[in-house]
Amino acid sequence: MERPTWAPEDVNVERPSVARVYDYFLGGSHNFAVDREFADEVLRAMPDVPTVAQENRAFLRRAVRYLCGLGIRQFVDLGSGIPTVGNVHEVAQSLDPGAEVVYVDMDPVAYAHSRAILADNPHATVIRADLRQPAEVLADPQLRAHIDVDQPVGLLLVAVLHFVPDDERPADIVAAYGSAVAPGSHIVVSHMSAEGMDDAKDEALNLYQRSSTTVIPRTAQDVTRLLGDFSLVEPGVVRLPQWRPESPDEAGSTEIPGLAVVARRD
Repeated sequence: MERPTWAPEDVNVERPSVARVYDYFLGGSHNFAVDREFADEVLRAMPDVPTVAQENRAFLRRAVRYLCGLGIRQFVDLGSGIPTVGNVHEVAQSLDPGAEVVYVDMDPVAYAHSRAILADNPHATVIRADLRQPAEVLADPQLRAHIDVDQPVGLLLVAVLHFVPDDERPADIVAAYGSAVAPGSHIVVSHMSAEGMDDAKDEALNLYQRSSTTVIPRTAQDVTRLLGDFSLVEPGVVRLPQWRPESPDEAGSTEIPGLAVVARRD
């Protein structure tokens, strides 16, 4: 296929990308035909995926506002994907223009588009790195220029840990980030739920497996274990719409196959 003018040269335009497929589900425009074709296959098996993506975004915004209310003014969004309206820096900086935000993603389109969006923002940046390598992420000079790990940090792992299989030790990844930041820091996690999965959802998961992207749905108990020594904030691990909805309209359906939690490092 023809390469769009905004696509970096090292982007494989013949293979679907998780970040670009998610962008498509959110109604974004930074995706290719191969991403849309793959997404349409997933939609045929699991038509509520766009709703889940929107609920993830709504949860992210509520969680950032919650952390800002606690006085946290610096955020690291791990596996941030392609920026869309209502992203972390927009929410945090609407409450405090000096809030510092670092996005971390290894997808070249997500990285390139983030750089363009943040070019004139002195308090936000993006680094191209793999969230599964906490030591490398935390040592990055750009991250260190924006984030003071001796002060509370908001760590975001929104809709990404279900792409980390058990043999890559996701709990150890979470623990490495947690041990590197100050007490009072919080972690924000959303995760595909293994509870209530039906045959159609299993078919959608199999599609991701065939695309070489492993997806591991987990239970609320599994997600709690991933958080290790972090203390869960009320209401604990719940379905996405049930995490501190700001209006009755946001409460949504308990059938949404996604879990949400915010936890504190004591």
